[in-house]
Amino acid sequence: MNKKNNKLNLQKTKAHGYRFTVGRILQVAVALVFLVFIGRFLYIGISKTVEGQNLSERTEQLYHRNQVLKANRGSIFDRNGLAIAEDSHLYTIYAILDKSSINYKNKPEYVVNKEETARKLATVLPLSENKIYKFLTPKKKVFQVQFGAGGSNLTKRQKNKIEEMHLPGIKFTETPSRLYPNGTFASHVVGLAQPVTDKKGNINLVGTMGLEAWFNDTLTGKDGYRISSVDATETQLPNKSQAFKPAVNGDDLYLTLDSQLQSLVENRLNEVQKAYSPKNITAVVEDMKTGKILAASQRPTFNPQTKKGLTKSYRNILVQDTYEPGSVFKILTLAAAVNSGNYHPNNYYNSGSVGVGGATIHDWLTSGWGSIPFSQAFPRSSNTGFVHIEQQMGAKTWRKYLKRFRITKKTGVTLPGEQPGLLSFGTTTDQAVTSFGQGVNVNVMQMMQAFSSLGNNGQMVKPQFVDKITNANGKVIQGYQVKKVGAPVYSKQTRKVLIENMKRVLDKRIGTGHVYYMRGKDIAVKTGTAQIANPKGGGYLKGDNNYVFSVVGVTPTKNPRYCVYITIKQPQRLGSGAEAILASIFKPVMNRVIIMSKNDKSPLSIVKVPAVKNMSYAKARDQLLHAGLNIYRLGNNKKVIGQGIKPGEKLSSGGRVFVLTVGRVKCPNMKAWSLEDLHQFANLTGVKVSIEGNGTVASQSVKAGKTIKAGMKIKIKLKE
Repeated sequence: MNKKNNKLNLQKTKAHGYRFTVGRILQVAVALVFLVFIGRFLYIGISKTVEGQNLSERTEQLYHRNQVLKANRGSIFDRNGLAIAEDSHLYTIYAILDKSSINYKNKPEYVVNKEETARKLATVLPLSENKIYKFLTPKKKVFQVQFGAGGSNLTKRQKNKIEEMHLPGIKFTETPSRLYPNGTFASHVVGLAQPVTDKKGNINLVGTMGLEAWFNDTLTGKDGYRISSVDATETQLPNKSQAFKPAVNGDDLYLTLDSQLQSLVENRLNEVQKAYSPKNITAVVEDMKTGKILAASQRPTFNPQTKKGLTKSYRNILVQDTYEPGSVFKILTLAAAVNSGNYHPNNYYNSGSVGVGGATIHDWLTSGWGSIPFSQAFPRSSNTGFVHIEQQMGAKTWRKYLKRFRITKKTGVTLPGEQPGLLSFGTTTDQAVTSFGQGVNVNVMQMMQAFSSLGNNGQMVKPQFVDKITNANGKVIQGYQVKKVGAPVYSKQTRKVLIENMKRVLDKRIGTGHVYYMRGKDIAVKTGTAQIANPKGGGYLKGDNNYVFSVVGVTPTKNPRYCVYITIKQPQRLGSGAEAILASIFKPVMNRVIIMSKNDKSPLSIVKVPAVKNMSYAKARDQLLHAGLNIYRLGNNKKVIGQGIKPGEKLSSGGRVFVLTVGRVKCPNMKAWSLEDLHQFANLTGVKVSIEGNGTVASQSVKAGKTIKAGMKIKIKLKE
C-alpha cells in the first residue's frame, strides 16, 4: 500500500515539475513578447516611423483635406443679356460592389440588395431593370462598375432623384459641361466648349469652336483651393491651421447678336434647307455704322446641346470657306470706277458678249439688250458692261482698289480658321472677270467688311461679334470699339452713286432684283449669281443649280445703316427659282431689321469721352477702353497731364483720344493719321502743324523719334 502511495506521490511530483517548467517557459515567452511589444512601442513612440513611413504624417494626411475649388467658365449672352451659353454639370453613376467598403459608422458602402437597386434605378436611368442587374452582377469580381452610356451625362435632376432613394453603394462622379439653352442658335459663331482631361487628371471645359475657342482664355476662370484638417465625421478642426484661396470665375461675353433677329434667321434657314436641300446657306445681318453683327448663321449646322449634326458641319462657312462671290462684287467695281473718275453712265456699249484675251465673256442674257448706256450695266447686272468699265479703269487702278478693299486679306474677325481667299489677276481675262466677281475668292466676313463702306461714306469697319466683356461681378472690362479698316476707299459722293444704282436693281423694267421689292420699305439691293469652279479640273460646273446665288440689301437708303447678305450654294431643288428662295429669307429678315431700326433711335456709334487728366496712364487707358475708345500717349511718363478731347464731348466708338504725359515728347510716326489726330497732337504739344492736301497723313517734315518742343513747325502732306 505504501509503495503504491509513494509511486503515486512521485508521479504527482513529476507532473507538478512539468507544469512548473511549462509555466516558467510560458512566462518567459510572454515576458519576451511583452518586451518586444514594449520595445516596438518605444521605438515607434520615439522614431514615429513604421517601415520608413512617418506615422505622424500619415495620420495628418488621413485627416487632411486639400480641396480644389472649381471656377465657373464665363457665360455668353446676347446683346440684351439673354443667356446663350452657360456652365452646367453632368454626372456619371457607378456602383460599389466590394463588401469590404464600410464607412466609419460601420455601415455598408456597397450595393446590398442588387434586385431592389436595379428595380429603383430603372425608374430614372434609360436602362431596363434586367440590364442594370447584369451590370451589378459581373462574372468577375470587381470593386465597382459603371452603367455604360445609359449611366453617363445625367442631369442634376436625375442625380437628385436617385439620391433620394438612399441606395447603398450608389455613387456619382461630376463632370463640368456647357449648357446651350437655345439649341441651334448661331452655333458656328458661338461655338462649343467641351470637357477635357489635363495631365493632372482634372476635367476642365475648353473651347473647341467659334467664340468659345477664340476667347477661351477670357472665359476660363482660375480655380481656388481650401486646405484644412477634419475629424472622423469630416468636421473641420478649429485649432488647426487652414489655407483658403477663392475661385475666380471666368469673364462673361456679351455678343452683338440680337436673339429675336437671330431666331428668325434660324427659322427661315431651316425652312429653306428642308424645302430645297442646298449644299450650304449663309445669312448675316450687320450694323454697318459700327460693324456689329446682329445675326449670323449657316446651313449645314449643328445643335451644340445635343451635338446632333456636328460631324457633318464642323466647318464655319462664314470664315473657313471661300467662294467666288459673283455679281454682288460689282458694288466694289462700280465704287472703284466712280471714285477714280472712270464711270461714264451716259456712254453706250454693246451688251450680250465681249471678247477679252482670246476668250468670250457673255451676259447672263446671252443675246443681251442691244446697245445700252453704262447706267444700266449695274441694275441689269451686265457682265459685258463691267468688263468695259474695268478696261476703262485699267488693271493698275482696279488692282489698287482691290487692295483698298483688302481683298485676299483676313478681316481678323474673332472666329478661328479664317481663310484669306485668293485673286487671279495675271492675264487680261483674269482682270476682266474679277470685275463681276469671278476669278476672286472671298469669305463672307470679307464681303461684310467691304459692304460696311456703304454705311460710312467709303470707310470700312471691321465686323465684330462681341459687344463687351465683363467680369463675374458685372464690371465692364472692355467696351465696344468701332474698328476702322484702313483709309476710306471712296468718297461720300461715290456712296450716293452706289446706293442709287442699288435702288434701280429693284426696278421691274431693268432690274434683276424686283423679286426683293418690298412695298413702302426703303431698301437698296444687289443680286449675284456666281459660277462654281469644277473641283475635278479647269472650268466651271454646268447645270441650272450649280451656282452660288446671293443677294445683299441695305436700309435706309438716305443714310445706310443695316446690311443683310445671304448666299445659297447649289440648291438641289430650285422650285420657282433661286431668287424666290433667297427672297423667302431676305424679305422677312429685312422687314424685322426695319422694324428694329425704327424702335432703336440711339446712335450706337457715339460715346462720351471720360475725364482722364491727372490719372496714371494705366488707369486712363482702362477708362477709355471701357468707354469703347482708343488711347494714344505722347511722352513716356506715367502721369497724364492733358487730353486731346475734352471730357463730355462726343466721339465715335473706337475713336482715338490723345493724352500728354510729363517729360520729353518724341515726334511720332504720323502715317495714316487723320486730320482730327493732327489737331489733338498740335493742341497738346504746342507744335505748329501746316497741312497740305486731303485724306490721311502721307509724309511729315520731322522724322519720327526726334524730340519736339512747343513752337516747333512740322509740315504735313495728306493724301486720299
